[in-house]
Amino acid sequence: MSEENQNTEQNEKVENQTEKSGDQTETASADAENTEKKEQTPEEKIADLEAQIAELKKEALYKAAENDNWRKRMMQQKDEAVAYANASLLGDLLDSLDNFDRTIDAAKDAKDAKTIADGIKMINKNLVNMLENKYGLASFGKEGDEFNPDEHEAIGRVEDEKVKKETLQQVYLKGYKLNGKIIRHAKVMVSVPAGGN
Repeated sequence: MSEENQNTEQNEKVENQTEKSGDQTETASADAENTEKKEQTPEEKIADLEAQIAELKKEALYKAAENDNWRKRMMQQKDEAVAYANASLLGDLLDSLDNFDRTIDAAKDAKDAKTIADGIKMINKNLVNMLENKYGLASFGKEGDEFNPDEHEAIGRVEDEKVKKETLQQVYLKGYKLNGKIIRHAKVMVSVPAGGN
């Protein structure tokens, strides 16, 4: 057999193999298309939809449980914050309570009321200093101050020829501010200029 015939035969074999593999690829893709084109029966569609619904319900329940747990954690943290918010203040007040206990014990044997009064004044001074310096609590409302309706609650008015504007004649209860915000208005008696000005 000549070399030319051998080459021709080999070329024909390669072409035949290529055609066969092309036919196989076409057959495989045709099968895939037939599978895709093959419609589901109504029962199969219902089963698929029910499976999807069940999965969505499961996800929704999981997310609802997650949200509920998160809400419960937030409520617990809030409750703890409220319950222990004043722990620092109360710890600082314990020193004053201890000093009051000592003063009461000392008062049993005291022969001089001035000693007891001095002890109470000292406790008061320490307590006020601690509240002012550490917690920003400040009192206001002294006799002779100008009346300010935003800070003072007038529980009575008295005409006075000596005053030119409304002033505090008497302070029944001091007012208090916490970091500049009024937490209690001062209860006061107000002197007003005579003649109703």
